[in-house]
Amino acid sequence: MTDPLSLPFDLPVFSPGHVWLVGAGPGDPGLLTLLALHALRSADVVVYDALVSPAIVKLARDGAILEHAGKRGGKPSPSQPDISRRLVALAQEGKRVLRLKGGDPFVFGRGAEEAELLAENKVPFRVVPGITAGVGGLAYAGIPATARDANSAIAFVTGHDSDGAVPDTLDWPALARSVPVLVVYMALTHLEEITRRLIAAGRRPDEPAALLSKATTPAQTVITAPLAEIANLARGVEPPAMLVVGDVVTYRDRLDWLGEKN
Repeated sequence: MTDPLSLPFDLPVFSPGHVWLVGAGPGDPGLLTLLALHALRSADVVVYDALVSPAIVKLARDGAILEHAGKRGGKPSPSQPDISRRLVALAQEGKRVLRLKGGDPFVFGRGAEEAELLAENKVPFRVVPGITAGVGGLAYAGIPATARDANSAIAFVTGHDSDGAVPDTLDWPALARSVPVLVVYMALTHLEEITRRLIAAGRRPDEPAALLSKATTPAQTVITAPLAEIANLARGVEPPAMLVVGDVVTYRDRLDWLGEKN
């Protein structure tokens, strides 16, 4: 049933009736962890998100059932409660269930909601962290998340709440004052409003900013501009996209190791 990796150490057994919540990383299949690959080669059922690269899904073992459970704004998609209940049902059938999520399942991935329902139903589960786009995506754009001469703190923020609106629960003035680098996930839909709020809260209009689309994939696009102008340059940019604000963006001029100048 399994295709074990040849390693000088043992990986945990993926047992029947268990669910593994696995981060697939930001897109590049090479950024998968060993545990993620082990899960793909062991699972009976792979329930995967829309943001998971097809090349990663193809790594599932022969005979595994592949179930798409992508959630994309504005498009027909299964509800989160339906997805969570499906994981429980599959595990109760004795399947090895791999819930494959883009990035990290516990970073804006709603993995906690799925884990809670599994726990409530006494379904054994394991969480396998993945490289989140706010770190891996920046690295592929030549932008360090932290640099000694630029910042000693960074904040990861979501660009919309569960209702799809810009989060009103965020303390925008506090973010503007206290965090030198901001990474805003899912920023594209409300990009103009987000930049307006940041500037109104005290960020400099000329502060370096970058918009990263489809990070770490062959379709990666990076746009850099002052914060006040970045929204005007976003036409034609496709999701998923992140906004990065802070002086670390200027490192891209020297550290763009992919050689891409978008």
